[in-house]
Amino acid sequence: MTSHPYRDGFAPVTEEITAYDLEVTGRIPAELNGRYLRNGPNPLSLDDPSASHLFLGEGMIHGVRLRDGRAEWYRNRWVRNAAVARRLGEEPRSTLTHEGMDFAPNTHVLGIAGRTLATVEAGALPYEMSYELDTIGPCDFDGGLPGGFAAHTHLDPATGELHAMAYFFGWDHHQHIVLDDKGTVVRTRDIPIADAPMLHDFALTEKYVVIYDLPVTFSMAHAEQGASLPYAWNPGHASRVGLLSRATGEVSWVEVPPCWVFHTLNAYDDGDQVVVDLVRYPQRFVDARLDLGGTPTLDRWRVDPVAGTFTETRLDDRAQEFPRMDERLTGRPYRYGYTAAARDLIDVVYPDDTELEDLPDEAFDNTLIKHDLAAGTQQARQFGRGAYVGEPVFVPSGDAEDDGYVLTFVNNPDRGAADLVILPAQDFTGDPVATVHLPVRVPLGFHGSWVAD
Repeated sequence: MTSHPYRDGFAPVTEEITAYDLEVTGRIPAELNGRYLRNGPNPLSLDDPSASHLFLGEGMIHGVRLRDGRAEWYRNRWVRNAAVARRLGEEPRSTLTHEGMDFAPNTHVLGIAGRTLATVEAGALPYEMSYELDTIGPCDFDGGLPGGFAAHTHLDPATGELHAMAYFFGWDHHQHIVLDDKGTVVRTRDIPIADAPMLHDFALTEKYVVIYDLPVTFSMAHAEQGASLPYAWNPGHASRVGLLSRATGEVSWVEVPPCWVFHTLNAYDDGDQVVVDLVRYPQRFVDARLDLGGTPTLDRWRVDPVAGTFTETRLDDRAQEFPRMDERLTGRPYRYGYTAAARDLIDVVYPDDTELEDLPDEAFDNTLIKHDLAAGTQQARQFGRGAYVGEPVFVPSGDAEDDGYVLTFVNNPDRGAADLVILPAQDFTGDPVATVHLPVRVPLGFHGSWVAD
């Protein structure tokens, strides 16, 4: 029997649920009016080819609507690309695709100029969802996208511009995309890149777009062998970081040691240098597998495009992922960040005889970490034994950095269901401000957003 990665915390749910007037312990802050949304892979069937790889399952959005101190509803909905719609007995919403690709985005969910978008990388278009999380259809921003979009975007809080970096295995470039505050594509720029590397995330400062050109590249050999996601560690591809000037469009490249980066915490300019805080892996996609490549750590890069120099400092050597911060300071000097602790799936979750094809060797634990980068200290917020916690999303309340709340889904093993936990950011290890009790389990997934009304 072929192994698949959708087990334990990642095991998919099989039904779409709508629940109203959710039970709450504590008091939901009155200023939290909006939706907490999270995306993740949720195969319709574990017999599907999409269930052979953690990154390929059909996307499902989970959402909780908060208003006036109440938790009004919980919904979970599959993103209905044409294939999902047909399997659910529905008509496809649209035939719009890029390069014939029609994927049910499973990586992130964003609020962009009044639209709710499920996003994914590698050439596919995002899908627009309604407020109640019904699928509207694929989105190319009214014809503004030359190709696909990106899983991750970064909003400049001063200009209102939303930046994205798109890639596709058939291109000889990456594409920098800029949307204005109305959700219109106002600029695209192609950056020549060899070997079709993967680019999951990037970074933004006031002066630069920071591009990771790292040695995980498209592998025709693995594609011909039938690999479901044919990207592999390529020691022949030089590792470098590019600083794309937002003023001139010119790119300065600086070599870095071989490594892999999924996610950025934040970046900012420091004189002529650029500081980038990120989660770094020694390797990834070794022989196209996710279960090899070493432990992720939180590191700081300092890049000098004038001198062409690079230095790296370890901020925290504990295994962790999914870094988030107060995004009002995106691209600016900042102090606080949050991550989800990781654990070794191979040693902890699966028995010794488990087939490990395509299994990641880290997944979320029951612990969130708060980083004080100015003091160089951390606080760990643990949940119950056997619980597992997802990405921590910061939601501002007051004007000061870190004046707000941290929201996350926590699966409660005692109830066999999930809670939306609202933590006070400035009393991180204290009691939650509120806990919203959902009626069902929420599988481990990827990224989410607070979308204020």
